[in-house]
Amino acid sequence: MSILRCENLTHIYGKGTPFEHVALDSVSFAMERGEFVALIGHTGSGKSTLIQHLNGLLKPDGGAVYFDEKNIWDEKSDVRKVRFKVGLVFQYPEYQLFEETVGKDIAFGPKNMGLAEDELKERVREAASFVGIDEELLEKSPFELSGGQRRRVAIAGIIAMRPEALILDEPTAGLDPRGRDEILSRIAEYRSNTGSAVLLVTHSMEDAARYAERLVVMNGAHVFMQGTPAEVFSRAEELQSAGLAVPQITRVCMRLRELGVDIDPATYTVEEAVRQLTRLKNGAAGGVPNA
Repeated sequence: MSILRCENLTHIYGKGTPFEHVALDSVSFAMERGEFVALIGHTGSGKSTLIQHLNGLLKPDGGAVYFDEKNIWDEKSDVRKVRFKVGLVFQYPEYQLFEETVGKDIAFGPKNMGLAEDELKERVREAASFVGIDEELLEKSPFELSGGQRRRVAIAGIIAMRPEALILDEPTAGLDPRGRDEILSRIAEYRSNTGSAVLLVTHSMEDAARYAERLVVMNGAHVFMQGTPAEVFSRAEELQSAGLAVPQITRVCMRLRELGVDIDPATYTVEEAVRQLTRLKNGAAGGVPNA
């Protein structure tokens, strides 16, 4: 059963004005419980508008959004409760920190859930541990921390609500490769330990290929394609014709294929490319007679 689903979702900015713009046009897709999905597409494709519908920050002009198979905008639904269950981390979330201490910032969301003090403290410690924030930092001002640490604090504030679905909008934007890998590995670990579904919005095809089980590709306010990484990247030429990138290793394998190397052009991880090239090398070596 899906945890999040949208059907024919449509959103129009500036409706009825000269600036009217269709940001989402009959978008349909679903996420299963515990699934790790990457939402990809170029700037302006509708990704950010879509995710703001998934926890009720935006109300659709058409279609519907379902959480746990219930329309979040039905009269009997409580959209506020949905926002605790569908955690949304915006791009550059560290700019939204405002409390006196790291601990208070992490506690802000769960505190609004009306939790008891003991439960609140437990969730703060748990969330801080998940993102790699030492307990000794909880009493410090968030503005004393590095940019990467502040990013983790902001993510911890959402994780502390223990959402059943965690949505992250470009959580690694502006980070160096090491910082990016640390953040994404922590998110993957959180998902593995809790069973929470994760929706990762990213421009990085490498990150999508490495972490996601399924990709949803947006283009021109529509879902352009979706499937496993292997299925999506096997359509590399279609992606590129739509102005979308593919992982660098896929481009390398496509070029090798053009040059006559017997390698799968839809290869999307370095590890798989190495495996195939090693096989080819060993096969060629095995065909050489001993001197």
